[in-house]
Amino acid sequence: MPKFAANLTLLFTELPFLDRFAAARAAGFDAVECQFPYDHNAADIRRRLDDNDLRMVLLNLPAGDWQAGDRGLACDPRRHREFRDSVHMALEYATLLDVPRVHCLAGIMPPGMDLRRARETYLFNVEHAARLCGPRGIRLLIEPINTIDMPGYFLSRTEQALDIIAACDNDNVFLQADIYHMHCMGEDVPAMLRRALPRIGHVQLADAPGRHEPGTGVIDYPGIFALLDELDYQGWIGCEYRPRGDTAAGLRWRDGPSMAAMPDIACLDPAA
Repeated sequence: MPKFAANLTLLFTELPFLDRFAAARAAGFDAVECQFPYDHNAADIRRRLDDNDLRMVLLNLPAGDWQAGDRGLACDPRRHREFRDSVHMALEYATLLDVPRVHCLAGIMPPGMDLRRARETYLFNVEHAARLCGPRGIRLLIEPINTIDMPGYFLSRTEQALDIIAACDNDNVFLQADIYHMHCMGEDVPAMLRRALPRIGHVQLADAPGRHEPGTGVIDYPGIFALLDELDYQGWIGCEYRPRGDTAAGLRWRDGPSMAAMPDIACLDPAA
């Protein structure tokens, strides 16, 4: 069975953020990840990691103003300076917290922007971030996010991400393979995992529909876990799902419960 990291942005939300570290350790996790730690002092997070013998394996670059609709800055040429500032902030946190991977959100395509210009901007910014990450021993990740949950998001398919990675003039760019997003975009998940494995730097999971824990939807997670073992995937799998009920109770899927398929319907989660 692969090794799992608790996403503390979505799990244990019945607790204040800094109390979720102890809850993750009590639930048997050795590692955590989070989307945006920036509302909290990095030194306070470091203490929670140390107190609970946890490692943080992933965080995101700042996404801009989330409440105003920002979902990343990297594809927007008008926000070049903001993007560069966001990289420096993320690296300050990642360095203090010993985080080995940071995810660069692509962002929503600006209205009326030419796709080619957005791609050029994104590629330029990804290369810039990767160059800064490399000397610190940090991998830069890019993640396709489905356009049902996040309409207009620039990077939405695994093939598109692999094309960006191949075009980068830097070998420190890797794929963040989110099984939920791949499924929602109609991709053949096992085939894509086999194809993309050499460039996969991190995996995340949630079931569909609903973006809840494995076993609540139609994705064949026992088969995917077996495949990742077969492929000798050595990285972490981030549990980036919204618990259908109590977080701890919902973790029984890790013990191999029945994951019978439910009727397939569209992915309609309000946020990715």
